[in-house]
Amino acid sequence: MIRLVKFIISGSVQGVGFRFFTYQKAIKIGLVGYVKNLDNGDVEIVVQGSSHQISSMTQWLNQGGPRSANIVKINIYELSSKENLTSFNVRY
Repeated sequence: MIRLVKFIISGSVQGVGFRFFTYQKAIKIGLVGYVKNLDNGDVEIVVQGSSHQISSMTQWLNQGGPRSANIVKINIYELSSKENLTSFNVRY
């Protein structure tokens, strides 16, 4: 089953290469979607993939994500699969 999930990551997650490392991890796992900085200092990650792939990303984030980041809070939202995502991108 393909799932679409949004993560909102809070903490010291901007200006530390978070988007770059998240992009690398998503590509390695085989996810499609995007990562982008939000105006409030958080990072938004939207990923689409199998439950196993989503679990791999969730586990990586729960373990702290990139070493340069300091994740304080992770909010996870299950979305209805309406986006036609074909690759993983960094959005600006």
